[in-house]
Amino acid sequence: MKYGGWMGKILRINLSSKRYRYEDLSEHLLVNYIGGRGFAIKFLWDELKPKTDPLSLENKIILATGPLSGVFLPSSGKLVVATKSPLTNGYGDGNIGGYISTSIKMCGIDGIIVEGKADKPIYLYITPDEVEFKNAEYIWGRGAIETDYILRKDYGNDIGTLIIGPGGENLVKYAVVITEYGRAGGRPGIGCVFGSKKLKAIVAKGWLDIPIADMDRLVDVTRRTIDFLKNQPNYDYWVSQGTMATIEWSQKNAVLPTYNFQENVFEEYKNIGGEIMSKMYKVMRKACFSCPMPCGNIVNVKKYRLWSELDYENVAMFGSNLGIGDMDAVSQLNYIADEYGIDAISLGNVIGFTIEAFKKGYIDKKMIGGLEPDFGDVDTIIELTRMVAYRRGIGDLMAEGTMRMAEKLGGDAYKFAMHIKGLEITAYNSHSAPGMALAYGTSPIGAHHKDAWFIAWELKIGRDVVSREKVEKLVLMQRIRGGLFEMFTICRLPWIELGLDLNYYVEMFEAVTGLKYSLEKMFKISDRIYNLIRAFWIREYGYWSRGLDYPPDRWFEHPPKTGPYKGITINREIYDKLLSYYYEIRGWDENGIPRKDTLIKYGLEDVALELEKCGIKLK
Repeated sequence: MKYGGWMGKILRINLSSKRYRYEDLSEHLLVNYIGGRGFAIKFLWDELKPKTDPLSLENKIILATGPLSGVFLPSSGKLVVATKSPLTNGYGDGNIGGYISTSIKMCGIDGIIVEGKADKPIYLYITPDEVEFKNAEYIWGRGAIETDYILRKDYGNDIGTLIIGPGGENLVKYAVVITEYGRAGGRPGIGCVFGSKKLKAIVAKGWLDIPIADMDRLVDVTRRTIDFLKNQPNYDYWVSQGTMATIEWSQKNAVLPTYNFQENVFEEYKNIGGEIMSKMYKVMRKACFSCPMPCGNIVNVKKYRLWSELDYENVAMFGSNLGIGDMDAVSQLNYIADEYGIDAISLGNVIGFTIEAFKKGYIDKKMIGGLEPDFGDVDTIIELTRMVAYRRGIGDLMAEGTMRMAEKLGGDAYKFAMHIKGLEITAYNSHSAPGMALAYGTSPIGAHHKDAWFIAWELKIGRDVVSREKVEKLVLMQRIRGGLFEMFTICRLPWIELGLDLNYYVEMFEAVTGLKYSLEKMFKISDRIYNLIRAFWIREYGYWSRGLDYPPDRWFEHPPKTGPYKGITINREIYDKLLSYYYEIRGWDENGIPRKDTLIKYGLEDVALELEKCGIKLK
């Protein structure tokens, strides 16, 4: 390899033929797409035919590392998992932490492309020497956490794993992949695509060295970075609570999703917050590979005799959003979701929607098997979760996600279906935060905060501010969070939570690869990736309109009745103005379609031609 960081190869595995081969990665791909999300969208754009059925053998699963993944620098244990989403029918990805990314790199590859479909349940065992197609019938039907224990008993603890549970096996469209007993990734249905291919798990065991361009410089910048992080005044507070401190923050700022996003505050928030978690429940800190600021909160739930790994999103969606003010119950729900291999965020959203639909008469007792679901009813919510995992009764419809549920139920159900482009909204209620609503609306995978956790910045400068500068800041955040970190592929939390300067990452990249890239050049690559992702959505849908970048009607029409912002909603004209600014900054037309000169600017001339061939008129 000419550069450090990359292994220079991709592993292509065909489940239908049970064959595999290694392919060299081109220099063009490395220097223009970097890794992670860049590799994922490039492979999916190039290799999928338009309108591919996400659950067909023609769909592909992409696992992609980046040049900084698996290197001994802070928080480098991330992997991007991507596919055409069965939940949204657009581009879908997620990142997952732990040791799987490092294990894949140390197998001598930068990623894996999984094709085809097995005729019987299998799992893959990957080493630097070979790929083994193993019979998975003995673990098919078992939970993801249980399966991880079994595989580690067989292969040892020095492995990386990606595993699906019954949710993925039964094609729940928001099923995820699980690693290390509770780390999840792939909200848009990556686990569902695993299940459609009869792929129960991927196990990687590597031992090869990752090439480094300048080891002395890497050691120096790593030492300086760790010193900086551990000397920050909020370091101890961070490792004691991780993201769980956001429960109290969201309550204070009236953005905590409550009762299916009807309200912004929750009376029992203290019972599910970071303080009670750290003082009464937490028994262990858990970190990904090479992480000096572990965010994993392992809690011991003595009442149910289980351990569970908690973070803000899961607790808010199972707690306040479902009206549950009991940490024991929330932890149990989180454990069940992980064991079933179902995305906790979408599941909490779908159950909240189901409860509200029942209370409003869209669903009757006969449809729901005699149950009478209500907010705070833990036993019924657990039963609904089981029904989703095994697609029993109403669970068969719930497994399709809120968008399809609302379409099936009809009437005004769509108005309280909390999703964008089919992906359920994460845990920030944005009735009074138009900038955060825009971040959700323009996320490249559907309603997810990963690309732009904009709300804290918006609250500082003012919720009511409507300006081009505000949207420019949002785009900058997307370039950093959804671009730089997703390409490198490493964790963004040192930058977000402890204030690590982005120039550290520029220095890390140069020390590892030997390439000198400015932040501006990295942002241009980020914009290239965002344009290609948007083009993928447009190609798959066959059209695009502004409405697809809008949040749900609830944030415009149904104000909260409690809290400091009761009676407040987003003004449609204001949102539309912010969206127009966004399109202008991105170089997209008034419908959200990239202009031809924008695509050419980012070296995507072939993409422009492909869109025009598909009948899309580019301005």
